[in-house]
Amino acid sequence: MESPPLKLSVGRGEDRISTLPDELLLRILERLDLPEAVRAGAVSTRWRHLPHQLSVLMLGIHDMPVENMDAFTGALMSVCPPADRNCECQRSRAIKALVLGFYLSALHLSSIGSAVQDVISRGKTRCLVFQISPPPVDNNTAQQPQLAELGQQFMSFSRAYQVAFRWLTRLHLRSFAFGDSDITDLITACDKLKHLNMRSCRLVDRRSALKIDTPYSGLQELEFTHFGCKRIELISVPKLRTMLCHSWRSKNPPVRFGYVPELCKVSLTREAKVWQAPFLLSECLSRSATNLSKLHLNFCHQMIWINPEHPKQLTAIFRNLADVSLSGIFPECDLSWTLFILEAAPALQKFTLSRAQLCAKTAVDSAKKTNVVWGPSKDFKHLNLKKLAFQGFEEEDKVTSYIRLVMERAVGLKRIVLLGELPCQDCNDCKRKCMVGELPSKDCKDCKRKCKVDKARRHRVKEQLAHGSCSSVEIIICTLKCHQ
Repeated sequence: MESPPLKLSVGRGEDRISTLPDELLLRILERLDLPEAVRAGAVSTRWRHLPHQLSVLMLGIHDMPVENMDAFTGALMSVCPPADRNCECQRSRAIKALVLGFYLSALHLSSIGSAVQDVISRGKTRCLVFQISPPPVDNNTAQQPQLAELGQQFMSFSRAYQVAFRWLTRLHLRSFAFGDSDITDLITACDKLKHLNMRSCRLVDRRSALKIDTPYSGLQELEFTHFGCKRIELISVPKLRTMLCHSWRSKNPPVRFGYVPELCKVSLTREAKVWQAPFLLSECLSRSATNLSKLHLNFCHQMIWINPEHPKQLTAIFRNLADVSLSGIFPECDLSWTLFILEAAPALQKFTLSRAQLCAKTAVDSAKKTNVVWGPSKDFKHLNLKKLAFQGFEEEDKVTSYIRLVMERAVGLKRIVLLGELPCQDCNDCKRKCMVGELPSKDCKDCKRKCKVDKARRHRVKEQLAHGSCSSVEIIICTLKCHQ
């Protein structure tokens, strides 16, 4: 039975929105940034009380009219005032989610920590997120705080407000340096932490390995970008499901997985440098990761930084692997080596390869690109692969030969998707005029020409694959957007 339509009684001088019940008005405000919600409440007596009833609060330093921590702290205190024991409305208020992005400013940490702990004390918060970075560089200050000093300051903040950090569910940190055991101590202290993201951080001693041994933590996702240390060692992270590691600075392998029985997804992205020799995946991944289902490796159009190995070394780890993506393969590289993953992963259903010409100049310290040679076992057949997606058709004969090789070995293959080329993200013109995953801008003549050439190549590859073939495999030409 349908609910009767909502009837609004609109008097003179009232707008229709203001006649809505508080519940609906709060849903509207919760879709705004907190400063916008506060401003909306300030322009109407009907709305004035609503910002203090929001159950989802998102406040970032970049949302302030002026990126000033005084303004940020003032805004936070205005919507999260200290609970008055005699004020029933404050005691009963349910803030279910609190997301704060702020600078690590010593003068304001006490106010932020106290406000958050006061919210937590009401016992109704389910999501607490901190996004913390150093204060912007002050050109008028002669001495700037060092990364190690900032790291110590952050750790002191976490210890001073243990209740707040115990309820933290997601933490984003940028540009801090930590002691060898700080990160393990932090994860251990944050009982409810599910996601940890660290960008441009490092250990104080970069020659040390970051060892994470947290057997009782509920941590589910780790992401490291530009992290500086000898290596990341995940000794015991039993609830970890996703590991993302981008642009590591150490020698290879960047990560060694220990006890990670629930690990489902691994993503590694790096433009190899001269000091980073290729490594074996079996040196990196753990036999405890038997639930691994998704693997993404991005070589950034430079040296292939993994070595093919005998599939038997990986079969125990890859037995549930269903989705593999290898991107940024440089066009001159042979492709048959990629089949070692197919041979090691009997449950694989989706295999995506991307190769394209890089327009930007190669960095001086980039590793030398060398061809990778490896051939599949003579009688190897794959029974479960259903979809092969391919992108990058500069050398049509090489691409056609490779796809035919996969068709020959993957006897259960149902569909081949020939993806359109992405706009080059290293060309300033393309950066300005094109959007990733969409067709080039009409104003971008160079991208329009490249798109036309790429489309013609895909059609020719499709014709060559279909010519003289009795296979029932469906071959589709589409954009990356339709593939997603």
